[in-house]
Amino acid sequence: MAMKLSFLAMLLCLLLASTPKAHASVFDVTSATYGAKPGSDVSTALAKAWSDACASPSASKVVVPSGTYNLKEANFRGPCKAPIEMQVQGTLQAPADAGQLTRPDTWVGFQYIDMLTLSGGGTFDGQGALSWNQNDCHKNKNCKPIPVNLRFEFLTNSKVQDITSLNSKFFHMHVFRCNHTTFQQLTITAPDDSRNTDGIHIGASTGINITHAKIGTGDDCISIGDDSHEITVTDVTCGPGHGISIGSLGKYKDEKDVTGIIVKNCTLTNTDNGVRIKTFPDSPSPSTASGIHYEDIIMVNVSNPILVDQLYCPYTQCEQKPPSKVKISNVSFKNIKGSSFTPLAVKLVCTTGIPCENVELIDIDLTYGGDKGPLTSMCSNVKPTIAGVTKALGCATSSLAPLPLSKK
Repeated sequence: MAMKLSFLAMLLCLLLASTPKAHASVFDVTSATYGAKPGSDVSTALAKAWSDACASPSASKVVVPSGTYNLKEANFRGPCKAPIEMQVQGTLQAPADAGQLTRPDTWVGFQYIDMLTLSGGGTFDGQGALSWNQNDCHKNKNCKPIPVNLRFEFLTNSKVQDITSLNSKFFHMHVFRCNHTTFQQLTITAPDDSRNTDGIHIGASTGINITHAKIGTGDDCISIGDDSHEITVTDVTCGPGHGISIGSLGKYKDEKDVTGIIVKNCTLTNTDNGVRIKTFPDSPSPSTASGIHYEDIIMVNVSNPILVDQLYCPYTQCEQKPPSKVKISNVSFKNIKGSSFTPLAVKLVCTTGIPCENVELIDIDLTYGGDKGPLTSMCSNVKPTIAGVTKALGCATSSLAPLPLSKK
């Protein structure tokens, strides 16, 4: 009897081993079903392929093969019945004229999806040059909406990997209300004079991981807005651009707190700022930014390498106003090394109403080789804990007097 049971068990194992494993159903936009061809508009084919894949009861994959395709616009909406992947192997090109879009603030959007993977090694080309020249948002706070290359909203347990975002008209990637989503192996590129082309902007999201990305734009490489929590940024190269920023915060009513931000093992080259926290003066509502840690950062010819700026005000309409109501606390800058393009290498300008608390400057080693004065630092309304920092970088200059608003 025992031998018979053993034989049956062995037979069952052999049957299971020989059963082919299930593979994701593939929905190729160039197949006869969808009919897309390189050099033509792929909008309809891609929408139909997504609809079929999203309705699949098993894992599915939408494929855009190599080649260059026109894409007027796209909105990929869930929920889907199973995990879904979009594999873009080719190049998708946006219309050069942003006025053609149905949703003026988005070129390609992904919404309400669990277990999405966007991958493939392909490129989303926003063709943004015309929009950069028309963008007056730097002087007109009521400017017309400009489309983001890739907008991710209400995603969970998802991955965006191995893709390129090129020459977006506005932000390259906008992440909103997403949870437990990873962005990795990305290339994000736009010229340094392209206005408002932030690499990745995050807002109202939790558990976002950005790693192994190469970002060079005309604005922040990464910017983190209000209601963001447990955000980790590692192994990112940034430049050109405006650095890696928390904020700007404190501009709108009822903004939520920011907590748990880690930026580690990153390199910034020729950027206008390094690692930065920026808040507007005269905040309409109080909020906090806490648990923010920058560590193991290399600066190469960076202006303002370490910056807390609670007098941030980029518009020409700004005037001297009451202090920011954003409370900054539990912030550390550790093991930050390299070269500064400006003699003022450490600038911590906190609000007069609620000074920064529990700020650390640990093992800071920055040099300046220019001719605009000696290497220096400045602190206002903050008393940081300092260790492993030369006197020049240790906030020897402190100010409690009002400082001018900054506009970059």
